[in-house]
Amino acid sequence: MKRISTTCVGIQQGTRVLFSDYADGGQMWTGTGERESRHIVTFKEPFIAPPSVLVGIAMWDIDHRHNARADLVAENISATGFHLVFRTWGDTRIARVRADWTALGPVRDEDDWDVA
Repeated sequence: MKRISTTCVGIQQGTRVLFSDYADGGQMWTGTGERESRHIVTFKEPFIAPPSVLVGIAMWDIDHRHNARADLVAENISATGFHLVFRTWGDTRIARVRADWTALGPVRDEDDWDVA
């Protein structure tokens, strides 16, 4: 369990189209090459410490004739951002994916003192 020992908690949210490979014959759609899409997300305001990040598929357009395989994760989470990573494998063919994310963690309060 992550415990937040501050009186001020921040929530940031976002959405990102990860790829749209059907339009140009990209690797996710053709099923060849590296099947990973990685995007750096930078928070508009930094957290005090790495937040908890939840990710989810908001939209996906896949070929119905093949197995649907997907892995969506947040990696390298820091106080300033994270990597949003989508992977697939095997015969799965994906035309496009949009992912949503929510970050929840401690933030500075305007009443906090910075004593150095």
